[in-house]
Amino acid sequence: MNEVQPIKSKRHINAIKSALHGRNRLLFVLGVNSGLRISDMLPLKVGDVRGQDYVAIREKKTAKPKRFALNNAIKREIRESVPADAADDDYLFRSRKGANKPISRVQAYRILDAAVERAGLAGKIGAIGCHSTRKTFGYFAYKNGTDIGLLMRVFNHSSEKQTLHYIGQTQEDIDDVYVNISL
Repeated sequence: MNEVQPIKSKRHINAIKSALHGRNRLLFVLGVNSGLRISDMLPLKVGDVRGQDYVAIREKKTAKPKRFALNNAIKREIRESVPADAADDDYLFRSRKGANKPISRVQAYRILDAAVERAGLAGKIGAIGCHSTRKTFGYFAYKNGTDIGLLMRVFNHSSEKQTLHYIGQTQEDIDDVYVNISL
């Protein structure tokens, strides 16, 4: 199985967003704007996010507390995607299979994979999976000047090398450093 990669183009991100709507679009938008693992997104309930500026969770993988801000893109998607009559105890990514439970990790992957296909990006952007949204968040945060030490804290990584690998820094990125310096 290939290691999934971040989506490194805003044009590709927008194409995937355009291929999604409602709950599924919110899943993608929340992922690329929060850097949460899929295991931390799926248990979220409507009351956790509706009308909120911040969300506090306990990470499933690390059991560490995490607090993150809901940016304008997430808030807009919540307003547009969450039905007004949804109860606070409804899952944000509610399964359509009857009971009040969230979609599965497998279904989340299927949603993303189908959106990549509909956007015409299959095979063009590397191996994509649910973790790609988390890596995409990190990639763009780093590209926008976020200190690597701060990103390490966001991701709970123990080394810069781990974080740089995680966000998909490649030899091509290193080559660009040299190419873009012309003193």
